[in-house]
Amino acid sequence: MRKLFILGIGMLCTFANAQNIDDVIRYSNDNPQGTARFQAMGGAFGALGGDLSSLNINPAGSAVFNFSEFTVTGSNYNRNNDATYGNSISNTDINSLEINQAGGVFVFNASDDSPWRKLSLAVNYDLVNNFDNEFRASGSSNQGIDNYFLNFAQGQALGPLRVQNGERIDDAYLDIGSSIGFGAQQAFLGFQSGLIEPNDDTDENTGYFSNAQYTNVNQEYAQITSGYNSKFTLNLAGQYQENLYLGASLNFHTVFYDKLTTFDETGYDAASDIQSTRFDNFLHTEGNGFSFSLGAIAKLNDNIRVGGSYQSPTWYRLTDDISQRINTDSPVGNPNISLIDFNIISLFPEYTIKTPSKLTGSAAIIFGKEGLLSFDYGYQDMSQAELRPTSDTAFANENQFISEQLGVVNSYRIGGEYRIDQVSLRAGYRFEEGPYENEEIIGDLTGYSGGIGYSFGPSRLDLSFSKTEQDTNDFLFDSGASNSAMVNRINTNISLGYSVKF
Repeated sequence: MRKLFILGIGMLCTFANAQNIDDVIRYSNDNPQGTARFQAMGGAFGALGGDLSSLNINPAGSAVFNFSEFTVTGSNYNRNNDATYGNSISNTDINSLEINQAGGVFVFNASDDSPWRKLSLAVNYDLVNNFDNEFRASGSSNQGIDNYFLNFAQGQALGPLRVQNGERIDDAYLDIGSSIGFGAQQAFLGFQSGLIEPNDDTDENTGYFSNAQYTNVNQEYAQITSGYNSKFTLNLAGQYQENLYLGASLNFHTVFYDKLTTFDETGYDAASDIQSTRFDNFLHTEGNGFSFSLGAIAKLNDNIRVGGSYQSPTWYRLTDDISQRINTDSPVGNPNISLIDFNIISLFPEYTIKTPSKLTGSAAIIFGKEGLLSFDYGYQDMSQAELRPTSDTAFANENQFISEQLGVVNSYRIGGEYRIDQVSLRAGYRFEEGPYENEEIIGDLTGYSGGIGYSFGPSRLDLSFSKTEQDTNDFLFDSGASNSAMVNRINTNISLGYSVKF
């Protein structure tokens, strides 16, 4: 039987697992894969338009279409991760197949006496982020999982961490989380599993020590994520006279995110009462968001175009729930600890993440019908991201931490296309700075892409290949220990798209 408990605001204030800087970075990473043509050219479409995924860069892009058009794109996502932990390297490789883009634009020509040459209405669906991913780390460390529980337990009175007469351990777990907070809940797990012990047995005790004895321990960690962040766009744009395109979009986001972490620890000293520990966590997040964007494209002459756009902050309203389970071979652990499992669910109050706004400047050179070159520059100040409500003390502290740790993200995209009769050859390059001031936490992202398109008259078939690479330093615990794995992440997408004019 599943047990679900809605946790109060006191729990929210001390929740350390989900509502922090990691979530801000995850949902600020607005990285639509887009149509196959968009991907092949590195997404450098801010001054070009004429592609449904260009609306993610500049909403004026739909006014560049001369005909109404429908496009659908499917992608194979490959995630290859090398995790270095200690002296060991672990590799994971996964694939997923998604319909990542679908949309249409409707073009209406204006009357001859109007300065507006045409208007366009567009609707588009894009997969902003595919969260399907996995990495595993295995190695030895002098920092064990006991440090995680000790960090939460020190200063916490022992009395509330006991299971009362006639009370089930799973009910006590949920009640502590609701009435005292997440930190006390973690201290409860450490104490009831026998991993940590109080300095004395009185209810007033607030000091604890570890039952695990070790110099180094062997650790195996896995993080498996799934889900998506999708964006549905409603767009209106128009061509004013001959050389100016203006547009605006409303964007509606939908978020589903699951993260499973498993952790096994062995290799304690022979004299240790504990010889093995397993600690697993499951986080589920869902919600929705809203943003808008404004943009313009100007033709300076027959060959040169420039563009500029503003993407507003995205306001996400999200809810989290977590499930945990722990098992040790401690002789003093509660024998019923296994009753706390993934069927025991803690549901947290709704909260908001405000991602930073983004400015994009673009330029393109058009070589008639032979081809083009395009360049985009993006500016986003990640230190302006916020967790809300800001009246919450924990969120206020985390926002201060965000403002200190995160900085400006500059991004650059270059794309080109060369046409030979009905065939279009494409290539692109992408560079994006990491969001942290300390580049060792999340490094810069680099990407390369290429593709080909073939026109059948009113319809077109496009194929693209894109590859990005980035190094991240992933911490195994949220607090108490600094164990981290350096993960080299290589993402490869192969996309096939079909477009038809009507």
